[in-house]
Amino acid sequence: MSNLELGVALFVLMMVLIVIRMPIAISMLVCGMGGFAIIAGVDPLLGLLKEAPFSRVANNELTVIPLFVLMGQFASEGGISQELYKSARAWFGHYRGGIAMATIGGCAAFGAICGSSVATGATMATVAMPEMRRYGYSGALATGVLAAGGTLGILIPPSIILVIYAILTEQSLVHLFLAAIIPGLIATAGYAIAVWCYVRVRPNAGPAGDPLPMRERIRSLRTVWPVAAIFTVVIGGIYIGVFTPTEGAAVGAAATGLLSWTAGHMRWRGIGNALLETAKITGMIYLVLMGAEFYSSFLALSLLPQALAEWIGGLGWSPMQILLVMVLLYLVLGCVMDGLAMILLTVPVFLPIIIGLDFGIPAEAVPIWFGILILIVVEVGLITPPIGINVYVINSMAPDVPMTESFKGIVPFFLSDLVRIAIILVFPATCTWLAGVG
Repeated sequence: MSNLELGVALFVLMMVLIVIRMPIAISMLVCGMGGFAIIAGVDPLLGLLKEAPFSRVANNELTVIPLFVLMGQFASEGGISQELYKSARAWFGHYRGGIAMATIGGCAAFGAICGSSVATGATMATVAMPEMRRYGYSGALATGVLAAGGTLGILIPPSIILVIYAILTEQSLVHLFLAAIIPGLIATAGYAIAVWCYVRVRPNAGPAGDPLPMRERIRSLRTVWPVAAIFTVVIGGIYIGVFTPTEGAAVGAAATGLLSWTAGHMRWRGIGNALLETAKITGMIYLVLMGAEFYSSFLALSLLPQALAEWIGGLGWSPMQILLVMVLLYLVLGCVMDGLAMILLTVPVFLPIIIGLDFGIPAEAVPIWFGILILIVVEVGLITPPIGINVYVINSMAPDVPMTESFKGIVPFFLSDLVRIAIILVFPATCTWLAGVG
């Protein structure tokens, strides 16, 4: 068996292991180490084992990950999601489908200080689900809007997956964060429009709530401006060079922790819970990164990425056709794989191909545009069967709603995502303009 055939065989094996629910990090470690040993030998593998794990996790740039995770944990423990939801509910809840729209707005605002999709959806579900069910919202719409709204947590900066992509591709994290803002706003507006269309077709699915006096609506904004201020200081401070991304993450975590403490919702037990959850999540991410390090080393020896690039180049397809095939592949992979694993496995193979194509935009803008595009496709995978992890998490919090109803509920949001992907493909400036690279 040639090295190339071995690369293909072990890629298929790894996919099978992931589908049968072996942890992604272990799947990559097993296939990466096994393939490396077969090609290079056991002694070189032992040398790699001695150096690679430490060199991967001892990267100072990775410090930003636990800090952004801690920022999100402080926000969850501090009840900030409840206040954001209440404010959105005060302004939009009296419209038909308005409570669902408020949920989308709350998810978008919470995503600006969280960075995790599952955490955003699950946290918002604790406050929004009872309210929607109290007003008679259908189980499909209630669970669907929370599963879809949760995906905003990994798109609207700060985003843990964008941090990983930036480190993996050596791109500017600032540019990626700025590039994600307009697509994030488009996603929020698209989901709100999807709710509006849904309740026009099925009026009983999202009845209007009780209107609140204007004084209470204005008063509800008092908890919104601190979150907006934290987001502006962190992203703006990184952009103008006041502090590095790591320092910005530290400022964001400290400010969110202080906000949660002064609001009276988080005390010492909450701080302990936030630190413990941060350690668990960070350890999981670092283990996946180590698995990716071994698998990437094996891929380099197998020459699979180079062979794939040569094969695609020989097809004679246009750059947009090649990109569309990649997007479709991501949509398929998203049905069975975790988003972080998709990024780590495919970017080292696909990005060199994309960089070598002419899309009519500056070369330095292509990795930024591609990164946001695949991040959006990863979002879609979070609500696509058979895995659709966001749908499963939200459905578990509504035991009276059948899983089939929850998946039916995400259909309008899935269609909205397809429209957004088309917009990003046709108009790269939606990603590159604000980042200043287009």
